[in-house]
Amino acid sequence: MTISKKSFFSFVKEYALITLGILLYVTGWNLFLVPNNLVGGGVSGIAAIVQYATQGAIKIGTTYFFVNAILLIIALFVLGKGFGGKTVYAVIIASVGLNVLQGFIPAEITQTLAVDNGKLMSTIMGGILVGVGIGMTMSQGGSTGGTDIIALIVNKYRNVSPGRMILWMDVVIILSSMIVPSYSADGQLLPWTEKVTTVVYGFILVVVNSTVLDLYLSGSRQSVQLFILSQKYAEIADMITNELHRGVTVLDGKGWYTKHNTEVLMVLTRKSDLSLLLRMVKSVDSNAFLSVSSVTGVYGKGFDQIKEKVKVTKDNISKES
Repeated sequence: MTISKKSFFSFVKEYALITLGILLYVTGWNLFLVPNNLVGGGVSGIAAIVQYATQGAIKIGTTYFFVNAILLIIALFVLGKGFGGKTVYAVIIASVGLNVLQGFIPAEITQTLAVDNGKLMSTIMGGILVGVGIGMTMSQGGSTGGTDIIALIVNKYRNVSPGRMILWMDVVIILSSMIVPSYSADGQLLPWTEKVTTVVYGFILVVVNSTVLDLYLSGSRQSVQLFILSQKYAEIADMITNELHRGVTVLDGKGWYTKHNTEVLMVLTRKSDLSLLLRMVKSVDSNAFLSVSSVTGVYGKGFDQIKEKVKVTKDNISKES
């Protein structure tokens, strides 16, 4: 079976964005969070706690990999092989990056950008990088593993924000760091008072992380609605259907100024595809008239699916009334 040129470029684009997302993810941890002994949520937070407790004998990437291996087996059955393949790739790259990048970043850069700026600024900057990295990976159908996998499994069956799910799971993980001894990079045992402040910074981290994640995902999934008026409507509709693989609805209209009957094309598509669609329309008819508007939600084939918690039946309605 030959792979079409479009499918090949789509494949390369997805894995390139996943790789970039993972790079941002591991940079946020190794550059801003680990040098300040900060604790986050998810499997990476658990792995960080283990690294601090073992004085670096068990690095964050090692724990991250083995814990995720268990969760990935579950994800393969629930979310499908396509998800599993991309996530296995992401977890392997992240595990290697979390270990290798710690010794790769020069100490001068870490000191200047992270340590000298203080824990609060490092928490914010690290949280932004981690949130964008997770969002970029999830938008391509993959995951950085850990609580992301659990959030996506729940989101598959319930209308629950992935960021909100990750937030509550992370709170439990961060609080658990209070009962585990933690050592700094120079081998000093952190006092209990400093661990309390670390927990507070951890809460700030997961709030920044989940907020950035939700903003990124909502932006990447935003849809637009277009109305297109053109004498070459049939050619434009065929191009959108065959090349962009989006549905087109032809509406009967009448120009009141000219009193001429006309056809209006209505198209719903992702905002990320808008620039390509506009170029396609212009290539067919440069004089086409277009109206573009953002929509708050599109549900159906090719877009989001409505997930119902309770099946609506006549019996349920009669009971409520």
